[in-house]
Amino acid sequence: MGKKARDVMHEGVQCIGEHETLRTATQMMADLGVGALPICGDDDRLKGIITDRDIVVMCCAHGMDIDRTTAGELARGLVWVDADASVEEALFAMEEHHIKRLPVIARHRLVGIISEADLAKELPDSKLAEFVHRVYALD
Repeated sequence: MGKKARDVMHEGVQCIGEHETLRTATQMMADLGVGALPICGDDDRLKGIITDRDIVVMCCAHGMDIDRTTAGELARGLVWVDADASVEEALFAMEEHHIKRLPVIARHRLVGIISEADLAKELPDSKLAEFVHRVYALD
């Protein structure tokens, strides 16, 4: 393909601070129309990613208070790709870790995110079908 992660990523990604509450995260997700947010620390570095599903399964289902639980408490999945990595490398990371969103880093800072929708625009149908099968496959 020859394209780099920076060529297919979605730019302008907004982070939720690691000390912000899950209520703030849900409001940000609703306002931005997204299902996931990168979590950034006080040092402006990526700490993880949180999804709407994480909030439901790991917080609400366990009776945790979304007004007291912070995004940092649920930070997980610190998988990312360098902005200059190939699209193939990004695909491999997403498949290997069974993730649907992959943060993109340049000079130690979050610069974008690659999602399934971004890949759908770039990949031939057969390659996209293979990717989806591998990401959703159970270990």
